[in-house]
Amino acid sequence: MQKTWSAGPGRLSVREGDITRLTVDAIVNAANSRLAGGGGVDGAIHRTAGPNRLQAACREIIREIGSLPPGEAVITPAFDLPALHIIHTVGPIWRGGNDNEPGLLANAYRNSLRLAHEHDIRTVAFPAISCGVYGYPVEDAARIALSALKEGLEAGLVDEVIMILHSNNLYYRWISLWEKM
Repeated sequence: MQKTWSAGPGRLSVREGDITRLTVDAIVNAANSRLAGGGGVDGAIHRTAGPNRLQAACREIIREIGSLPPGEAVITPAFDLPALHIIHTVGPIWRGGNDNEPGLLANAYRNSLRLAHEHDIRTVAFPAISCGVYGYPVEDAARIALSALKEGLEAGLVDEVIMILHSNNLYYRWISLWEKM
């Protein structure tokens, strides 16, 4: 299932599926601050990309920067994935909304789009950042994500964004929110 809309000169698609199977210029990884792999989308990306090579690339980045703060983004090759690149971003852990979580989540999407633009990436797929073990309320996260993605598309940062969700329930919730924007 997929639903697609125009947003400025670009387009936004929402679909249910597996982000590791997409043939796009880049997929976004909902990473942890050490880029160490983990569970959920992050673990699936690391396993599918070839954990040894991806982990070596991530360790090199962490050696240079120390850790990746929430809202920031870095890029690596995609190795064994059908995508060309992985943009790693750290979403905020939900702590009730009083610790700048909305701003950090919006920055995770915005900085990923800016990094894509800097690397001439035209098609990028995103997971629902911070909506898994980080506990961000889905409705709030979806509004923030869709708004940031719409802004990036309207600014021409990329040509196409695919929001890929892992369940039918999330798919319909995100579509409903987009249609209300």
